[in-house]
Parts: sequence; C-alpha cells; structure tokens
Amino acid sequence: MGKLFGTDGVRGIANNELTPELAYQLGRIGAYVLLKGKIQGKVVIGKDTRISGDLLESAMTAGFLSMGIDVVSLGILPTPAVAYLTRSLKADCGVVISASHNPAEYNGIKFFNHQGYKLPDETEEEIEDYILQNKTVDIRPEGSAIGRYTILEEADRKYMDYLKTTIQCDFNGLKIAVDGANGAAYQVAPQLLKELGAEVHMIYDTPNGININDHCGSTHPEALQELVQKTQADLGVAFDGDADRLIAVDEKYQIVDGDHIMNICGVHLKKHNKLKKDTIVTTVMSNIGLDIAMKEENCHVVKTKVGDRYVLEEMIDKGYSLGGEQSGHIIFLDYNTTGDGLLTALQLIATVKEEKKKLSELAAMMTSYPQVLVNAKVKNENKEAYLKDEAIMSEINKIEDKLAGEGRVLIRPSGTEPLVRVMLEGKDQEQLNKLASELARLIESKLS
Repeated sequence: MGKLFGTDGVRGIANNELTPELAYQLGRIGAYVLLKGKIQGKVVIGKDTRISGDLLESAMTAGFLSMGIDVVSLGILPTPAVAYLTRSLKADCGVVISASHNPAEYNGIKFFNHQGYKLPDETEEEIEDYILQNKTVDIRPEGSAIGRYTILEEADRKYMDYLKTTIQCDFNGLKIAVDGANGAAYQVAPQLLKELGAEVHMIYDTPNGININDHCGSTHPEALQELVQKTQADLGVAFDGDADRLIAVDEKYQIVDGDHIMNICGVHLKKHNKLKKDTIVTTVMSNIGLDIAMKEENCHVVKTKVGDRYVLEEMIDKGYSLGGEQSGHIIFLDYNTTGDGLLTALQLIATVKEEKKKLSELAAMMTSYPQVLVNAKVKNENKEAYLKDEAIMSEINKIEDKLAGEGRVLIRPSGTEPLVRVMLEGKDQEQLNKLASELARLIESKLS
C-alpha cells in the first residue's frame, strides 16, 4: 500500500483494505504522533451505523489503550459531534470511524486534533511513514499505566444541547421532513427538531449495519422530495451517512443545494452583522449564480480548490465565518470546526422562521446557471500543458469574452485519469454545449 491517508482520512473496504490490524496500528501510532510520546492522555471515538464500526473501533481502542491513552467511546454520533466533543471534553484528539456518503462495505478512520480540526498533511504523513516503514514505537505501559475504556452515555445530549445555543428561535408551527440516511443522525436529528417544537416526519431511520446511504440521504434526495409532497411539509432536510452534509428540499419539492443554502444563510447573517468580512468561501465548482446573488447583496465570494479542507484553510487563514461546497458540506466556523449537517439544518430552518418566508422564496434569491461538463482525453503527461498552449488559452479567453461576465470557463485536469475536464457555465444551455465541445476537441487535438 503506497499511501494511507486520502483527502478525508484513511478509507477502504472494511476488513479487506481497512483491516483491524491497520486500525490497531493507527491507534498506536496516532497516539504516539499526536500526543508526542505522552503516556497519559484522552481520546474520544465516535462512529456511524456501519456493521464494521464495532470491529474497527475495538481494534483502534486496543491500540490507544496499549499506549496508556484513555478512550472515551461516544457511540453512534455525527462526525461534527465528535469534533465538538473533542474540544468540549478537552481530549487530546478525536477519532471518527465512518466512510461518510460511501456504501456500507466501506469504512474510514479520521482524526481530529485537540481543537477539533482535521490533521494537517504533514501530521498524517508522519503517522503514515511510521506504519508503512514498519517503524517500532517501543512504548508498553503496564499495570495501572494501561489506558482505561469508558462509554459516555450522554454524548448525544451534550451535542444537541450545544446546537440549541446556536439559534435564537424555536420551530413551533413548522412541519419538517427528515431523511436520516440510515446513518449517524438517525436519532439525534428528529429528537433535536422535535425538542425545538417542530412536527417531524422521518424516513430512513432504521439502520441495520448495511443500509447506510442505500438510495437515501443527501446523495439521493428523491425520497425526501416525495415525503415533503406527501406530508405537505414546510421543508425537508437530508443528511449523509456521517451527517456532515445537508441537502434541503423546499415546500414545492425543489432541491435546495449547498450553494443556495450558503446564499440564504450568508445574506441572513450579513443582515445581522454576523457574516465576517461580508464574505463566504466556496470551491471553484460552486455555481456562478452564487457569485452573482451574493454580489447583489454587497457580499464577496472567495474560491478555493475542490475539497472542504481547502475551504476551511482559507476560512481560518483570513478570518471568515461561513464557507462550504455545493454538495452541502457547510462550515459555520463560529460554531464548529468542520462541516455540520445538523447545525446547517438549524441555521437554515431558523432563517426561514425569522425571515417569515417560505424556503422557496429564499432559495429564489439565487438563480443556478446551466453547467456543461465535457471530458477531453489527453496524454497523462500533458494534463497541465493547456496552460502553456497559446491556441487553447486564446480560445478560453474568447469564450469568456462571449459569456461577458455572466458565465465562465473552468479547466480541471483529472487527478486519476488521462483527462482534462472542461466545464462551462452561463445562461444559454445550447451555446454552452457547442462551446464546451469545441474547446474539448481543441484540447484533445493539441494534447493527445
């Protein structure tokens, strides 16, 4: 295995690529690197509903305990809850056992540092180096120095009580449809919304270990749209397996994606002087409609590379408070250190309540522009060469002139395949199809 950590922790098919032996090693080496060789410390571990969660948690716990580190098991809990509890319980680090929106046979292990942030690349690389190079860590405490294992029964209660402090209204009089994705939020989401006064209609809240994300949740919002229609709900919310994402559905059964949610919440926060620097942070894949809608409200949009870790880095670096992705992975940095689906749901629903408007009205502030994506097949070594090709760059400039500030060209070399992805955005779908195909053909002719 050449590399352990991907963009979001260690992922793989459980008990095949992600084995209990590897989980044990991640516990031991993770403890050594993160706690800098300390023999005493505390780690919190949470997981989603996958059948392999117990297997991996047990192995990882053994690794931590063998290093003299106490383990507090949080049980089944959303990823962002683990980030919050890592901070509030003053743990040395937190661990989430989840593969997010991936199918049930996959699982993952993700670390948070003592502040509840994902680990920087260099720390992951240090852990990776110890494991892949078979370096020994000769720490074997004995007797009373061995770590202790405890279960925190009220972990979900602490998280829900904290989330309540992030809003200033109740949800009395609202009917809310919820898709729990048979995942980590299947209990806390409906319970919290009911405690806030909402009438809740729930689907996909019966996890059996293998049905997480199975044609449900934020990646399959069709069932939620049907539920909103059937129950005549005011709105619907769908989480993914580890509940760090949220996709909403308005009362007209229309999907409200992450871009629209950021627009709605960003404008509301600005109105109350809570949007730091009047700016939101998104990735280059966010719809240009978001830029236009925010500009109309005298707000700024800052773009990063694709990936929530780059959004978060930019937010921390420049002191911004709201950022996220079209997928619904949204970070309210004043309240949590990672994307938080349930927090996002509360902020969105509170905005609907306080603005005294329907979700469809708020979503209509932003118009999503058509996007066209065409793949150009090129030689692997030529994926970045378009930047130096005069004919290609000239054509890109011509297209941008044609779109005249109401569209854009985005070229992204694939990280894994011999492809260059050509994305065009604008108002006229037919024009975009023609321009994108012509540009892709030009890139293929020059670089393949």
